[in-house]
Amino acid sequence: QSSGAEGGKQSAAQLLEALEVELDGYDSQLKELNTYSEKLTTEYNEKVELQEVLEKARRFFMTDAPRLAVSELTSGGARVPTGARDQSLLPEGEGEQREMDMRFSSITGVVAADEKIRFERMIFRATRGNCFVRFAEIKQPITDPHSGEQIEKCVFIVFYKSLSIETKLKAICDAFSAHRYSLPDMDDAPSVDRMLTENAQELVDSRTVLLKNQDTRFRLCQLLARSVDKWTWTVLREKAIYHSLNMFKSDVSGMLRGEGWVIAENADDVRDAVNRAHSDMDMNMPSHVDQVPKPWPTPPTHFSTNKFTYGYQEFVNTYGIPRYREANPALFTAATFPFLFGVMYGDIGHGLFLFCSGLFLLYKEKENDNAKLGEMAGGLHAGRYMIAMMGFFAIYAGFIYNDMFSLGLNLFGSRWEFDGQDNGGVEEGDVAALKDGLVYGTGESVYPFGLDPIWHVTSNELLFFNSFKMKLSVIFGIFQMFAGTCLKGINAIYFKQPLDFFFEFVPMIAFATSLFVYMIVLIFMKWGIDWNSRMLSATCIDPASAYWGSELYDGEWVKCDGGGDGTCTPWGYSCSGYDTTDEKCPLDFGGSGDGCQPPNLITTLINIALAPGFVDEPMYNGQASVQNILLLIAFASVPVLLFAKPYFLSRQHSSHAHHHDEGDEHGEEEEEHGFGEILIHQAIETIEFVLGMVSNTASYLRLWALSLAHSELATVFWEKAMLSTINSNFVAAFIGYGIFAGVTFGVLLMMDVLECFLHALRLHWVEFQNKFFAADGVRFAPYSFKQIIDEHSAAS
Repeated sequence: QSSGAEGGKQSAAQLLEALEVELDGYDSQLKELNTYSEKLTTEYNEKVELQEVLEKARRFFMTDAPRLAVSELTSGGARVPTGARDQSLLPEGEGEQREMDMRFSSITGVVAADEKIRFERMIFRATRGNCFVRFAEIKQPITDPHSGEQIEKCVFIVFYKSLSIETKLKAICDAFSAHRYSLPDMDDAPSVDRMLTENAQELVDSRTVLLKNQDTRFRLCQLLARSVDKWTWTVLREKAIYHSLNMFKSDVSGMLRGEGWVIAENADDVRDAVNRAHSDMDMNMPSHVDQVPKPWPTPPTHFSTNKFTYGYQEFVNTYGIPRYREANPALFTAATFPFLFGVMYGDIGHGLFLFCSGLFLLYKEKENDNAKLGEMAGGLHAGRYMIAMMGFFAIYAGFIYNDMFSLGLNLFGSRWEFDGQDNGGVEEGDVAALKDGLVYGTGESVYPFGLDPIWHVTSNELLFFNSFKMKLSVIFGIFQMFAGTCLKGINAIYFKQPLDFFFEFVPMIAFATSLFVYMIVLIFMKWGIDWNSRMLSATCIDPASAYWGSELYDGEWVKCDGGGDGTCTPWGYSCSGYDTTDEKCPLDFGGSGDGCQPPNLITTLINIALAPGFVDEPMYNGQASVQNILLLIAFASVPVLLFAKPYFLSRQHSSHAHHHDEGDEHGEEEEEHGFGEILIHQAIETIEFVLGMVSNTASYLRLWALSLAHSELATVFWEKAMLSTINSNFVAAFIGYGIFAGVTFGVLLMMDVLECFLHALRLHWVEFQNKFFAADGVRFAPYSFKQIIDEHSAAS
């Protein structure tokens, strides 16, 4: 403790020397106690084993030996008269000598219980069965003095009648690490009792000393445990300082010079810390902290994060460290990652489970901050805000899809109804109609938030949701990729790279806008156009029918002259029965649809390149001309992207070649070699961007695919596990609910969460970040005592 108290006034060398002396003292003391403990444990074990051997041997001679002797006499075959049994047939002296010659020798000891069978087998083989062995287990395990493990042992006694057998038995005992003990004559009961009593007393004394030693060691370890963290931190700190000082170099006048990076806003704090350290050490030689004159090497990258942004920044850092002052993708990932996850996982019920899991992790935040968590638990704790946000956006997308465990929620009342739906009279093929009093196209006819729940009970549900989610996926994907391309331009402006801005960013924006942003415009136009009114304007209607004057047509109804077949279009065209759509349509946009027929957008977009100048189903006037202009812009942007930057870079580098003599061909070769490398690099980037815009747009369709898979799996689980059993008896419904809950938890709440998580991560790493993110920066690694301790704790 003295070293810790004086650490503030001692130099590093003095601090470590004092700590070393203190630890050496504790080390010597603990080693001495451990050595003494081993010695005491060995003596105590010997006394315990001797006590057990004495008790087991005495019990054997009192019970088993007389029984064996009687058994031997009765199995001899000769019957001796009762009166003659007490009379010896030999003279008195010869009888006693004969009895001594017939006595067996014995070896007693203790062997490990797991070696018992091998020990007995070895004795039998070595003596060829000419011995008698008995074992007795010791109930209390014996502590090994070296390892501290509890070992089961047993007492053995071996009877034999040969010196050669005795030699073999002793060798076997030594081979099996069996402890042999010499016993007095078991017929001398007073001597055996006296030995038992004396050994028992010594056993008590030895146990008392051993417990005292254990208590002393325990108290010493407690003392060391209270200081081990402080000592570890001191050594780690001084070691880290030592390695940092090793990076200094000798400068003039015996000074040491070290260069490093510091966060700009903390530069004054660094100066204050250095000055404060020198004032505490009372040194005359000052230290000077100043800014190194420019130019600098590329600085490392550092981002200040909080509890919320930490997880997203680690996502980005796992892919690559941003360049110094490059646009940080983590800022945008914090918003778009949970949103895109929600688009794929959209379900109110499943998202609620995930959101509650995130809230639980937030509730346990302080407790988990101080706990030592495993790798998986630590990852969940680090992403607690992310998990909560993922659940929130899954709930939000679930409300947009109006989907909760594959069921629609009629929260605001559906605007549509089937005839006879209240009494179960709906049949296949029936068409839903707007409720009474609602007019199509008005605000009252639209469900207030999300999709109308009537879609979940229609036969064209899958067709509608596929179209809706597919278009949403394309819109979100192009928007995110376009934003990434814009960040490339912002980087070029910030780093003052005009070639990158004018000959990379501008052609990329032109190419993306002319084809892919235009695709989004067409999608919104198709959603915004009143196709009922347009198609009705090209429909022949009898002026005398009830459909004439319908509110679906937003123009003025004009009756025709009655020629032809007597029917008219709403704008007054006389129908003959053989009219085409372009003849009946009043818009005159061209093509077969003439603007009155909703187009197939995929066909329209493909025909921009395959059939330029022709639009079969236009949506606005002059669409063919606009698309031709956009196609020319897209085609023109590719050669600019490919050749412009290499050309101007070669012009900039050409001045280097002019410094060589006219007869020197090395400069020309170097120029050609440099231009070739630049052109190859630019060609790779051009191909990657042009083809990547197409493939990445298709890649965003995973938003639609995973959302469709999630909703369809939920539908299957509900229909097969619940609906098929809920109308049966209670037992069937209970089992069905168990199956439904199990597969929902395992598949949708576990596997599908991981799947959507990985796909959202891929969309950010590949489709979004490759538009602007170089990912070749160096992470700022400051001297941080807390980080050193955390890394040491994690490693240990």
